[in-house]
Amino acid sequence: MTKLGIKKEEKTPPDNRVPLTPEQCVEVQRKFTDIQVIVQSSHVRCFSDEEYREKGIPVQEDVSDCDVLMGVKEVPISDLLPRKTYFFFSHTIKRQEYNRKLLQTILQKKIQLVDYEVLTDKNGFRIIGFGRFAGLVGAYNGLRALGLRRNIFDLKPAHQCAGLEEMLYQLNLLNLPPVKIAFTGDGRVANGVLEVLEFMKIQRLSPEQFLETEQSEKPVYTQLLPQHYARRKDGSAFDLQHFFKHPEMYENAFLPFARATDLLIAAAYWDPKAPVLFTAEDMKQQAFRISVISDITCDIEGSIPSTKRASTIVEPFYDYNPETGEMEPPFSSEKNVTVQAVDNLPNELPKDASRDFGRNLIDKVFSSLFGEDSDGIIERASVTKDGELTDRFSYLQDFVDGKQN
Repeated sequence: MTKLGIKKEEKTPPDNRVPLTPEQCVEVQRKFTDIQVIVQSSHVRCFSDEEYREKGIPVQEDVSDCDVLMGVKEVPISDLLPRKTYFFFSHTIKRQEYNRKLLQTILQKKIQLVDYEVLTDKNGFRIIGFGRFAGLVGAYNGLRALGLRRNIFDLKPAHQCAGLEEMLYQLNLLNLPPVKIAFTGDGRVANGVLEVLEFMKIQRLSPEQFLETEQSEKPVYTQLLPQHYARRKDGSAFDLQHFFKHPEMYENAFLPFARATDLLIAAAYWDPKAPVLFTAEDMKQQAFRISVISDITCDIEGSIPSTKRASTIVEPFYDYNPETGEMEPPFSSEKNVTVQAVDNLPNELPKDASRDFGRNLIDKVFSSLFGEDSDGIIERASVTKDGELTDRFSYLQDFVDGKQN
């Protein structure tokens, strides 16, 4: 009998999401008959201890006898148990300095770390994550900021909604003015953004039409891919695969859209070697039209210079003063740009996000975890094993040794 433990979340600020809902725990035990699910007691998760107990799932404080332990955010270093298999978003694979000690401890304790972020199918596509809900809430928060900034509507905060259904109901009540919305990306996050905009029946324009339309009579949006906001420095034709492999050979080409957009929703992954979307100097230009930026990616001082810090679910907005480069209270000046940069957006709809996440775990991961890993799903996502970095993540060795940031 293999014991699967669901860890309580202990990172600050607290996260309410769970890898598996109570109903999904029952489903796992029914589908994989040699698996027993045990839930660690928690007072912060979106499903209560009692809801798990009602489904016959044991809830206890001590999960040290579990073989596999699953959480969402990083596990506190002091709680790591040696020689276990852990699943969580470790935030170590990009050499995040703040988690260096975490990775060192995982290696010292000979833990097998399986990072959700790198769970991929045999074709290399990510198979799990909260990206869709980051996109859904990020788009909603961007619209909410627009309404508050213009004093034309006041959407109920997403985290105060009972779930996704109520959040979408709030959007149904809107009479959106003729604004121009642009969003970047085409992955899970971007698809969540697209879901919101299509739900609202906002007219879609091609990037070319978007630039040609100075001001429409109704709200419009466009989707921007790398070929729309980056170009080869040497003047050669854009090639997507070349861009992914050699982002340093490109420069930004976003400014025409910055002069034509009211609300920008940033939903595209950004490589630090790639060009930024625009610079702080660009934002000082009189023609820079963007007044609200919902930065779902939340790369601090990354591709969007106004993202100076992460915001919180309770206080999701702040203003950026282009002239001074400083942050100011939200909606404090028409000359400022209002920024939404919550770094845990899916936690605003924790029950819906958890159901979606658990569904993917059961359908796409658990057969490989609890059976034969014939497609290498668990193997590819294992950052560490038996006290060593796996081959795929051997590039982290200098980082572990303290030689490289």
